[in-house]
Amino acid sequence: MTGIGIHDIAVATGHHVLELDDLAVQLGVDPAKYHVGIGQDAFSVPAPDEDIVTMGAAAAKQVVDRHGVEGIRTVLFATESGIDQSKAAGVFVHGLLGLPQNVRTVELKQACYGGTAALQLALGIVARNPAERVLVIAADVARYDVDTAAEPTQGAGAVAILVSADPDLIEIEPVAGLFTADVDDFWRPNDRSTALVDGRLSVSAYVDAFIGAWDDLASRGGPAYDTIDRWVHHQPFTKMALKAHRKLTQHVGADFDETELRTGFTYNRQVGNTYTASLWIALAAVLDLDDDLAGKRIGMFSYGSGSVGELVTGVVRPDHQRHRRVGAVRADLDARVRLSVPEYRALHAAGAATSEDTERPRVTAAPFRFSGVLGGARHYEATAAATATTATAAATATTATEAAGTAGE
Repeated sequence: MTGIGIHDIAVATGHHVLELDDLAVQLGVDPAKYHVGIGQDAFSVPAPDEDIVTMGAAAAKQVVDRHGVEGIRTVLFATESGIDQSKAAGVFVHGLLGLPQNVRTVELKQACYGGTAALQLALGIVARNPAERVLVIAADVARYDVDTAAEPTQGAGAVAILVSADPDLIEIEPVAGLFTADVDDFWRPNDRSTALVDGRLSVSAYVDAFIGAWDDLASRGGPAYDTIDRWVHHQPFTKMALKAHRKLTQHVGADFDETELRTGFTYNRQVGNTYTASLWIALAAVLDLDDDLAGKRIGMFSYGSGSVGELVTGVVRPDHQRHRRVGAVRADLDARVRLSVPEYRALHAAGAATSEDTERPRVTAAPFRFSGVLGGARHYEATAAATATTATAAATATTATEAAGTAGE
């Protein structure tokens, strides 16, 4: 059978950004506490008319604009920031994107691990019928109480992944390492909009899951450590990934080289913790920014508190550079509107999901917005940006086709 893996990947984030330098001034702490201590520089903050649906749809739209909808019969939406206890967030995205009705749509949850669970389900679906493609969406808004140690590790973002046979970017290898343990390191009860965290336990649980997943991968005949050329991790904050990877190198008797992980930190240092999307945003950074990936094997560690870990490997396709989205994420990050600390805290205090009837102000410049709640039901709509990005995508596709034709002459 032909290889199966990641055909395309796209990233979206919130309209606003809070620079951690500003938070440091507000709290009277040394900015190095954030830049060095946890390895973060800023975090994205959604506008009042943004949520996991708008960000997930914005990321997915980039994929659909490039590849169309043919063969997409499944949409898997992973999140731990669910907006409804019954209706999947992906159903809203399905409507916003105008996908065919003959599509199954499901929401998945297991803390930050859900995106990887969705990927594995997608691989199985395509293995059963290689003519099908699966749209995987992972989107979250990380919210913690203000004036807590976790406050600077908030964030918001989404990633959309198209899984297919004969993928353009990465072929996912069949053997994976798994680990599950019942740990109370992080959780969010139904009656809370912010999570509860045991920070020290969370770090040790992450490390235990990483080592456990590695041992399982090795026991099942997975690739040797020295055959893995690049690593990307789930990143609640980038320093956690460094700590865990140092422990793994000690465990396997390898040298620890921090530079091997830095490229994968590039976007996450700016968007903050995006839960289910975090690992895959790190992968997007490596694919965008590393020019020496062809044929290289990437190790990808996914962690979800509570806890579940999985270690996946994949081999980058020889012509992956032709299919990258170089500059797209950086442009979105640079376009965010900077918030003062009082402005950010006012947005934070306004809360997240609500069932009360409300009309949301028009703020976001993204293709889709959350317009409000009417009769207890959430409503979304396309913006002027949706039409503009579709036209731009069509022009880009035409240019790429013409360039390919010229190259072949």
